[in-house]
Amino acid sequence: MGTSGLGSALANCINLSNLTLDLGYNQIGAMGASGLGSALANCINLSNLTLDLGGNQIGAMGASGLGSALANCINLSNLTLYLYWNEIGAMGASGLGSALANCINLSNLILDHGYNQIGAMGASGLGSALANCINLSNLTLDLGGNQIGAMGASDLCSALANCINLSNLTLNLGYKNSINESQILKVINKCRKSKRLVVFQINNW
Repeated sequence: MGTSGLGSALANCINLSNLTLDLGYNQIGAMGASGLGSALANCINLSNLTLDLGGNQIGAMGASGLGSALANCINLSNLTLYLYWNEIGAMGASGLGSALANCINLSNLILDHGYNQIGAMGASGLGSALANCINLSNLTLDLGGNQIGAMGASDLCSALANCINLSNLTLNLGYKNSINESQILKVINKCRKSKRLVVFQINNW
């Protein structure tokens, strides 16, 4: 049964609007993550979802599959995804972002992508994808331990500056991203090019 069975059972809760699932470190894998997402897509009234899948080795395929499935949750407006330590890589980060851009009512997103080996390319791809989230207004991204470097952080912020309704951005670059203080200032300036941002915070510790 596993996660697919859990999701299928939850899909029968026809009035479910708020859901929190903590499934961290459960050896779910790519198929389990995709299956869970597909099942949750049947929860037609789901508007608030918090999902912790940290440490489950879902990989790029699992991340993209999960995102594609959640994009079918047509009423989803608030999403918190903890996907740390999942070996998602650059392709998985970009794929997840592209899928979430199809969540047409998504306005609040918290995404913990820590320690997923996404690199500069993954950070850039994720930013470009999320810039297409047309109703996104509040975004928190945790990208610690991903070796995205100064170029990845800069490309990420340049892309997010094009997010048309984004007003609140918190960016946690954290540990092992190879960005010094002078480079951080350049990254901050890229983000500040967005005329819509009201609240902006960047952490690099």
